[in-house]
Amino acid sequence: MNLHDFYYELPQELIAQDPLLDRSSSRLLLLDKATGETEHHIFRDIVDYLYPGDCLVINNTKVIPARLIGSREETGARIEVLLLKRTEGDVWETLVKPGKKARPGTRIRFGDGLLTGEVLEVVEDGNRKIRFHCEGIFEEILDQLGQMPLPPYITHQLKDRNRYQTVYAKHDGSAAAPTAGLHFTPELLQKIEEKGVHIAHVTLHVGLGTFRPVKAENILEHHMHSEFYMVEEEQARLINETKACGKRVIAVGTTSCRTLESAAGEDGILKAGSGWTDIFIYPGYEFRMIDGLITNFHLPESTLLMLVSALAGREKILNAYAEAVRERYRFFSFGDAMFIK
Repeated sequence: MNLHDFYYELPQELIAQDPLLDRSSSRLLLLDKATGETEHHIFRDIVDYLYPGDCLVINNTKVIPARLIGSREETGARIEVLLLKRTEGDVWETLVKPGKKARPGTRIRFGDGLLTGEVLEVVEDGNRKIRFHCEGIFEEILDQLGQMPLPPYITHQLKDRNRYQTVYAKHDGSAAAPTAGLHFTPELLQKIEEKGVHIAHVTLHVGLGTFRPVKAENILEHHMHSEFYMVEEEQARLINETKACGKRVIAVGTTSCRTLESAAGEDGILKAGSGWTDIFIYPGYEFRMIDGLITNFHLPESTLLMLVSALAGREKILNAYAEAVRERYRFFSFGDAMFIK
């Protein structure tokens, strides 16, 4: 499979720059993965397409304000640091711009010295390991100094940082939001539960590897970065019971999907536990756990577009995307949603 097989034309003005005032008023494109037929709805209508006994699986990770603007101690030059994952104690793997100025030994000041960092080493893909020093609790200082790490295609300033957070976010650790979940409100989740649909929680801390462009023309040569996931015993039991009863397991977002597929054994049983996953799902993959997927619209030639193509078929996905473009849907993180059922 070639990278260009997953290309589509997207007018720049369809990239959503701001979240809607009402989370659940986004548009919803229904795609039948068996027939390729589509329907157009409003997101809050999702309750009509979930049935008693189904299990909706949501990712309760919480985005940390992982973007730090600082200056080099030696020269005062501006430097930007994006926290990717904590490797141990006060050491984080980070993405630094400009990277050339961040050699091992470089010291960086943030917030007039409220927080400092020292570059320890250069690791895979040019990322930097940085040891941070501060007086007080690191998370509280990060909350004070850090900014939400919005994707580069969003150029508008985010007025309310909670809008890049799901209403059920719980466990700190993500460098990006699981954006399919941004459409849910507490009221909508309550309606879904009142209908007899189970809601299960898993955790996957989203790393930027998910969004890295695929550079290999042969997609099989692309290497995924690992991300931390966790499935609790009670949640695994609920999801396994849903499968055993012949009901549907529907993942909210590609992050929930990758968590479930990573934790599922070859026997189709979901295993509780935690670990790191670098699962790469592309056409030809046989899903062990999920039956449906609620997701946003993804970038051309991205691994996430390959994942949804694995579930519904590449041609059906590209046809649905072409229809979404014609119908002027809003794309990417703050955009509209699709339900592959």
